[in-house]
Amino acid sequence: MSSRKTEFIVIDLVSKIYQQKFWNNKLPTQRDLASAYQVSRFTIQKALKRLESIGLISVIQGDGIYVRARALGNPLVYNSMIEVPYQELQSKMLYLKKIIPDPKLISIFNLNQNEEVWEYKRLRIVRYEITQIETGWIPCRLFPELSREIIEDSIQNHALKNKYQISHFMTNYQPNSLTKEEAELLGCKKGTPAMEITSRGVLKDGTIFVYSKICAIHYECTYIIPFNKEVYLSRRKKGKQK
Repeated sequence: MSSRKTEFIVIDLVSKIYQQKFWNNKLPTQRDLASAYQVSRFTIQKALKRLESIGLISVIQGDGIYVRARALGNPLVYNSMIEVPYQELQSKMLYLKKIIPDPKLISIFNLNQNEEVWEYKRLRIVRYEITQIETGWIPCRLFPELSREIIEDSIQNHALKNKYQISHFMTNYQPNSLTKEEAELLGCKKGTPAMEITSRGVLKDGTIFVYSKICAIHYECTYIIPFNKEVYLSRRKKGKQK
């Protein structure tokens, strides 16, 4: 069964979950889902595994498939990287060095003029295919020591090991096309459509601990955001006043 069919089932189930179509937050059995979507149970299992990996459902052996209640009250960002198991996600560091930050980085990290930052570049490899190029910056005062091992493992995990409390990430998505250098690294043609993903990692005290830019191919992203009536009406009112 094609991945396109699996993708449809994932999105359709997400939609039905947020519409609260399932009684008592319990999904039908795999057999019933396979019958409803007219696919094999293997395809249903793939779809459910993806929903489980993003924290939307829990599969309880011998009991059933349940929606995780806490997930429904929060915005959901479902992208093509979240579902990838860590054992199928690798990084290859291209370089790691200390640099004198430019005014933009000084502003982002709220640095003093003489403070240095780490700059790194790495390739992100998903299921043995290079799909992303990431360039990132980290304040040296937060992480005096960095290594290839850390860059090729997980910066978030390194922050947690250093007892930092991560609050959230601010992420911006913008369509782009590959430059000649990016195309060579990703094995594509220059001008191939890509997604530029800019992200800031924020600690609970408001400190930015990492800033990165990612050039990604084969990238998909779905947002589910609770409707805010007050914000909507406020925007409508401002629009009519102009």
